[in-house]
Amino acid sequence: MMEPISITNLSWSYKGIDGASSAHELRQARVILQRELQKSMSASLSLVEWYEMVNELHDRIARKAVELCIQGMVEEGFGQPPVPYAFIVFGSSGREEATLWSDQDNGMIISDAPHATKEEYFNELGNRIADLLEELGYAKCEGKVMCSESLWRKTLADWKKQLLEWSSDLNWEPVRNLIIASDMRFITGEESLAEAWLTSFYEQFRRVPELSDAVLRNTVKHKATLNIMGRVVTERFGEHAGGFDVKYGVYIPLVNSARFLALQHGIQESSTLKRMERLSSLEAIPFQLTDTCQRAFTSALKLRRNTPVVIREDLQQSSGFLDEKQMKQKQTHYELRETLGLVKRVHRALQRQLRFAERRRP
Repeated sequence: MMEPISITNLSWSYKGIDGASSAHELRQARVILQRELQKSMSASLSLVEWYEMVNELHDRIARKAVELCIQGMVEEGFGQPPVPYAFIVFGSSGREEATLWSDQDNGMIISDAPHATKEEYFNELGNRIADLLEELGYAKCEGKVMCSESLWRKTLADWKKQLLEWSSDLNWEPVRNLIIASDMRFITGEESLAEAWLTSFYEQFRRVPELSDAVLRNTVKHKATLNIMGRVVTERFGEHAGGFDVKYGVYIPLVNSARFLALQHGIQESSTLKRMERLSSLEAIPFQLTDTCQRAFTSALKLRRNTPVVIREDLQQSSGFLDEKQMKQKQTHYELRETLGLVKRVHRALQRQLRFAERRRP
């Protein structure tokens, strides 16, 4: 029986993952550690420490999953990867803000070194990784942001062409792909490929000044969360009637705002809290991004973690909504309303910035 997780003994705690020799063993290690992490929500761990441990869990599982897939390919005669590669993540994993139930958001950067079979090899490897992660309890991304998809699995040269193409078209879809790409974080393989990718990514923002405004146009769109009386807008119909969408109502608007400002100022952090810290230190923002804003984001992380969980096949799943019962709790409702008030102020400041930017355009 595995001992409870200790913040001072992380390497021992993750032994089950690091030592797994099959998909079954790796999934069981995930189940055990997730139970411990769920229990530790009310323990002495701070919220930030808890998220750090959850994301370390996901990172280690991803590294082991890639290792097991390559091992399987070696055993089946495909051999080792013919050229270097980097396995990368996007979304909440890229920002190190994944919950225990987050789905897949990943990709791959492949070396430009010539090899006759590399396209075939990494196509097979990408499919195997996405399938194995699904087997381990990570749902496939509905938006198909996965290394099994050619759009998110490319050689470094092809990635550079893709980033150039996206940044040269300021319509919603290519800008959305750039926004997804901006949360990229390296997990395993050849890290220099990810570093070269990042250099190319940020070069686009220096090359195309209008790109920041295009990102801002995408950023200021989100659902209404407070009515004109300052009351929280809950879901009116469906299975979540009376509940509140934490992910898209409060968490994502703060993520999007910090991301836009980080991109505007060339900040290369992927974590939202780190982006906020760097923005505060630069004092280069259109509104005062003080400790209040960081506390609001921490509150959003807490609310997101506290959404009701159901257990399916031994793993946690959540809709991302606070339910009607939780919304009737005074402390939860007060905390949510205060956080949404700040989200609204941030949103208005960004809308003003967008109007100013659009008036400047010829």
